[in-house]
Amino acid sequence: MDRICVYCGSSTGTRDAYAEDAARFGRTLAARDLGLVYGGGDVGLMGVVADAALDAGGDVWGIIPDALAEHEMANERVTHLEVVDSMHTRKQRMAELADGFVALPGGFGTLEELLEILTWAQLGFHRNPVGVLNVEGYFDPLVDFFDHQTAEGFVSETHREMVVVADDAADLLDRFEAYEPPAIKEFLTDPEQT
Repeated sequence: MDRICVYCGSSTGTRDAYAEDAARFGRTLAARDLGLVYGGGDVGLMGVVADAALDAGGDVWGIIPDALAEHEMANERVTHLEVVDSMHTRKQRMAELADGFVALPGGFGTLEELLEILTWAQLGFHRNPVGVLNVEGYFDPLVDFFDHQTAEGFVSETHREMVVVADDAADLLDRFEAYEPPAIKEFLTDPEQT
């Protein structure tokens, strides 16, 4: 792995732990010589994780749509800043650059990005790990819902196991390093796997 894409909030949330763990994640990426790919903003957890990685000597790729560059205050400190034409282009470019995908706490946009990249993995469009850094149990309700979807027959056990959940940055990245994706042909040929 060379780069990890991080999806996270454009606010810092109500708990100090969200920003503390975002900063820790940025520093951990830099310490492991893993580049950070993220949405390019200088606000909220986006800014926290990017600044922490940069301050620790890491490489940071920020991808931001021109319509948000001013609103989210594009982070001019990043190693590589790309201003693109749309949210769709942003997400595609982030996916192209990354070897793994992590969601930190965030809102609707974070959830949408996580679920889209997870769906792409399910369909075999990429074979990279997808996970959540479960700060203070933030993602517990979502993880429970994934289990509910599986129990109700809408998500296979194979696909449910694709979601890596950890509450520690080092543990999450260790599990990414050991990640073995399921066989693509399994999901594309078996109707029970969709």
